[in-house]
Amino acid sequence: MTTVADVMTRGVRSMSPSDTVAKAAQAMDELNVGVIPVCEGGKVVGMVTDRDIVVRGIAQGGDMRTAKLADVMSTHVRCATEGQGIDEILGQMGDTQIRRMPVVDGQQRLVGIVSLGDIANKDPGDELDVAASLAEISSPAQPDESVTKSRMS
Repeated sequence: MTTVADVMTRGVRSMSPSDTVAKAAQAMDELNVGVIPVCEGGKVVGMVTDRDIVVRGIAQGGDMRTAKLADVMSTHVRCATEGQGIDEILGQMGDTQIRRMPVVDGQQRLVGIVSLGDIANKDPGDELDVAASLAEISSPAQPDESVTKSRMS
């Protein structure tokens, strides 16, 4: 059985909830990534994506030089463990419509990240499972009509 430890990316950069959104955007640019785990004491407390920065930061009129990651990050983070099987992780990714998950050890400390790309590149035997998960993840979400309607009033 292929496990998360077999395919994950190690040495992932994380940031603190008190770091600025601008600093996170710069790090994303330098690392050529679209997500950064947010940790306190080595433990994952959130994830910030380029989309979070745009939707929860810029679109809300925040000053990205002073806004903190705690203001824009997603806090309900689903984590994987190193020993979990790839099939289980693919199922969770499909169910929750996420493309990447932080990986934690037994003490819940960040040790890496696993993405659909990692699985596809490092475990070619799971091509059909990756394709099925991507189809689930990519199914259209319904727009939040309450925001649109309140702005039109």
